[in-house]
This record gives sequence, structure tokens and C-alpha cells, in this order.
Amino acid sequence: MADLFERYSVIDVDTHLTEPPDLWTSRVASKWGDAIPHVERWGEKDMWVIQGRPAGAPGAYTMAGFDGVFPAKYRDTWADLPAAAYDAKARLAFMDREGIRAQVLYPNVGGFGSGRFLKLGQPELMLECVRAYNDFLAEWTSEDPNRLIPVMATPFWDVAETVKEIERCADRGHKAVLACSQPQDFGQPSLRNRCWDPVWAAAQAAGLSISFHIGGGDDPKELLRDHDDIGVQANFARVSSLMIQENKRCIADIIFSGICHRFPDLKFVSVESGVGWIQYALESFDWQWSNSGVSREHPEYDLLPSEYFRRQIYGCFWFENDALETALALYPDNMLYETDFPHPTCMHPGPQAPAAERPRDYAARVLSALPDATLQKVFHDNAAALYGVD
Repeated sequence: MADLFERYSVIDVDTHLTEPPDLWTSRVASKWGDAIPHVERWGEKDMWVIQGRPAGAPGAYTMAGFDGVFPAKYRDTWADLPAAAYDAKARLAFMDREGIRAQVLYPNVGGFGSGRFLKLGQPELMLECVRAYNDFLAEWTSEDPNRLIPVMATPFWDVAETVKEIERCADRGHKAVLACSQPQDFGQPSLRNRCWDPVWAAAQAAGLSISFHIGGGDDPKELLRDHDDIGVQANFARVSSLMIQENKRCIADIIFSGICHRFPDLKFVSVESGVGWIQYALESFDWQWSNSGVSREHPEYDLLPSEYFRRQIYGCFWFENDALETALALYPDNMLYETDFPHPTCMHPGPQAPAAERPRDYAARVLSALPDATLQKVFHDNAAALYGVD
């Protein structure tokens, strides 16, 4: 099989950085004491703790290559983690071995939309923790800023502070904004509300794209606990699959509420949500848009939903097979490749995921027959333009 990772300069647009135990304790004012996110040993496991409650385990975030099945089994302690999960030099060496040119980096502890910081309860502390993470990530990626691409977290519960943080982080080298995909889950207005327009305006002015990562709504850990006796593993698979559909709602919100129209230069990325469903979603959006007379109600909207998508929105894939053909054929300029390293569903297999393949083997098996022009866009050009990778 052809090794596409040797032919193309591959940019992996969704990976995660396993935060070091002292990230917040070394950066946040000590007056907050044990309220600061920190790691404790709970039984045999290292566990992140926020306000006395568990907020995820470093080993649970770092499953690549592990001999176990999440969530029933995962690495116990920080010392058990591979260095590539948390050390920038080791990550770059890992990327070299895997044939990956650059990686875009997302968090774990604060949640995939920063919602877990709300559990801190104190607005001043919440903001400190967001700023501490963003500063840490800017420093971490400075090891090679053209290969390690930082995505900033936001204090989305405060629009004015979010605007300030976007401006601050743009100056520090961040390339995208991690936005909460379902703010209504946290008592905030939905994305359809114009109260968010200052955020979109700030990101557009700074030249940063908006990332909506699955699981950015209500805490998925709460969903995982409620398995109604179907089994822990079956429920994890169910929840993981359904989280993808959150992003269909998210894309509908930003198109139907006119956000794409009002901010035509702002780019949006639907992260870790796959792409096979996109064509059906866009056909249904176009049909309902036309059938419901949206253009008469909003004559200012000059494009159909599918046209707004082509202009401004991207999807990411990492495991699909048959579902890819239509998406890549119809939207080659909007498709991005990811691996989700080192999460439980990532493309870096261990014995816990015998059906998985190494990224380069998957690419060779599924994508080799595609035109060179499409592969160049999917593996490199689309992401390079989006994130400013040389």
C-alpha cells in the first residue's frame, strides 16, 4: 500500500495535550488553596480534582497504545503515561516517527468547551485558570510553533472577558478559539443569540478560526455514569457516538441564525465529529431553508446553508471508510484529517483497540485511490491555510 504520509506533509487537526499535574498550582494565585485544579491519588489512580470532586484521570485521557479497555481500565498514574502525551520534545519525536508534520492541540481537564471550569464557582478563579492554561499552551508549543498549533480556551460565561482573552492570546501565537458548542447547557444563551457577536467579531478581526469540539456541551462524564444497566462499555460507545450529533445542531445554529452571513471571513471547524453525515445534513438544511421561506424572512441571507458551509465551515475525519467518498468528492476544500491522539478513540492502536490501525496504514487503505489534488488539500493545504502553517 502507498505510504501517503511520505508523499504529503500531513497536518493532524485534532490531538490532545495531557496537562501536567502542576499546570494550575504553579500558575494560579495560592490564595485559592485546594480549589485550584490539582492531581490527587485516589486509590490506585491519579485523579484531577476540582472543588473536591474528580474531574477526570490523566490515564483516561491517554489511552494510545495501552493494554486495556476504557473506561473499565486505563493507565493508573502519571508515571505510567508515555512522554509524548505531555512533553513537547517527545511529542515532536513521536510525530517524526509517525510521519506527521504538525498537530493542532486541544485540552482535557477544562473540558472540550471550557465548561468544567464553571465547577470552580468563583469567577475570578475561573478566569485565572483559563488564562493559566492558555499561557501554558503558548509556552509548550513554542518548542516548534510551526508544528505544534495551540487552540485557546475561553471564559465563555463572560463575553467581555472572552473578547479580551482572544485579543491577548492572538498576540501570544494561538491559532484558533475553542468555543462552547452548547452554552445553554451551562445556563448561557444559545449560540443563536446575538450576545455572542462580540466574540465572533474579535475572532474574525484576529484571524482566528472557531473550533467546536464534540463533548463541548454538558459534561459527558455525567452521561457515562447513567448507563441504565446496558453495560459500561456499551454505554461508552453509545455516548461517544451520539456526542458527534451535537455538532450537527451547532452547525445549524451558526448558519440559520445568520452568524456566517454577518461574519463572512470567520472560519468554523467541527472537531472530532466525522464527515459522513455532513452531506445529508446540508441537503436537509437547504430543503428546509427553501421550503420554509427563510429567504423571504431574511432577504439579507444571500447563500444557501450548503453554500455558507463551503465558504466557512470545516469537518474532520479519522476512522470513516465508506462514508468518506461523498464528503471528500463534494467538499474537498472543507475536509480535514485528524487522529485524536492520545484519546480512547484515537488512531494510534494498542491491544485495547485491535480493530484500529496506525494512521498511515488507515490512510493507505482508505484514501490511496483519491486524486492527488484532493489528498493534498485534505492532508495539508486546507489545514495549513486555516492555521497558518508554513
